[in-house]
Amino acid sequence: MIGDKYGKNADALLSKKLFLLDMDGTIYNENRIFDGTLDFLSQIRARMGRYLFLTNNSSKSVEDYVKKVSAMGIPAGTADFYTSGQAAVFYLQQQYPGETVYCMGTRSLVNELRRSGIRVVTEPDDSASVVLLGFDTEVTSEKIRNTCIMLGRDVAYLATNPDLVCPVSFGYIPDCGSMSIMLKNATGRTPFFIGKPEPIMIDCVLRETGFAPADAVIVGDRLYTDIAAGKNAGVDTICVLSGEASEQDIETGEIKPTWIFDDVKSIWKVLSI
Repeated sequence: MIGDKYGKNADALLSKKLFLLDMDGTIYNENRIFDGTLDFLSQIRARMGRYLFLTNNSSKSVEDYVKKVSAMGIPAGTADFYTSGQAAVFYLQQQYPGETVYCMGTRSLVNELRRSGIRVVTEPDDSASVVLLGFDTEVTSEKIRNTCIMLGRDVAYLATNPDLVCPVSFGYIPDCGSMSIMLKNATGRTPFFIGKPEPIMIDCVLRETGFAPADAVIVGDRLYTDIAAGKNAGVDTICVLSGEASEQDIETGEIKPTWIFDDVKSIWKVLSI
């Protein structure tokens, strides 16, 4: 029998074929890859499995992420990613086809939306019927002001992800969830979050890859996004302690992962036994 950090039976991991991996706080911190990540990814492929990076961070496009992880030595192509930006494209095309979207986000996110055929504006515009908030690492006071103007109108309000913070080399910076709280304090409005913990991203990946929920496991460092998304999609979960969640958070919180490991290196070691 193999076990997690607390000795819980993890034999089911031996039969998993699809590993859905969070990125920030799970396989790297900003630009520093975690020890054991490359071994873990190589192990998954050696076992005839597949890994796919599932990130709530919408500040970068898939092409940007491929460049980022390739520079770290991680073998990956565009088909190995699914971001909350991609999920936003899917959701907008399904729920608001043909409508104009005002986006407060990075240039990368705006370009990704436009390449997908969505009409996007970044200034207050009477034709926009949807506001989309992303994790905007290029935020300015003018952007905040313009978004508040738009949220004062009769528009649908969406956001890519509810993450409160994004891990960086010195600690954390405010993520999309914190930006939405700031905007709520100014406008009284709360968005519908498209990314994790909603099951949209996982459902899309399972449909596109052909795997069943029982074949998959999601690995992440946040209880309220990664682990909650797995539960909402009927997929087993691993919470790693290399990012936001602590042992105390897991012990006292309502959201419980299937298994707990210190980091991806610990998962690799257990699966190597």
